[in-house]
Amino acid sequence: MEKPVIELKNVSKIYDMGEVKVHALRNVSMKVNKGEFICIMGPSGSGKSTLMDMVGCLNIPTGGTVFLEGQDISKLRESGLARIRGSKVGFIFQFFNLYPGLTVTENIALPMRIHNYSEKDIKKKISELLKMVGLENRHDHLPSQLSGGEIQRVAIARALSTNPSIIMADEPTGNVDTKTS
Repeated sequence: MEKPVIELKNVSKIYDMGEVKVHALRNVSMKVNKGEFICIMGPSGSGKSTLMDMVGCLNIPTGGTVFLEGQDISKLRESGLARIRGSKVGFIFQFFNLYPGLTVTENIALPMRIHNYSEKDIKKKISELLKMVGLENRHDHLPSQLSGGEIQRVAIARALSTNPSIIMADEPTGNVDTKTS
């Protein structure tokens, strides 16, 4: 049987806020297999972002274990988390996090350049992604020259650029129309 892409075993996260300790997660266990699509839903303050931070290698748990593709990431230092985050996780942030001084093409290329893709592969992948998200004619535009929905589609293309095993999306379709969504 294939190992889950994501597995959490009794994961807890406590934030120490001086005299107050905030229990953001308490003994969360879950598995996500390859090809599964899950939604994390709950009220504000219920730990959704903290859970996503654990899976996305942005934070480590106070207790329990987090596995990505069978690798325990729970005790890694920042450099190890960054390596895994860059190669296995694609992020679509709620507020996009595009670089305002970079064009659509440059924003999408950035993760591929960080991971030493060849310029030939970068050009080919960007062409495929721009076609997929319907922005072939906007490749040289800056984010300030795009609508909110177009910016979101650039963020989606960037998240897919390195063919990650896991896509972490925080309200990924909030600014696009129903058909595009």
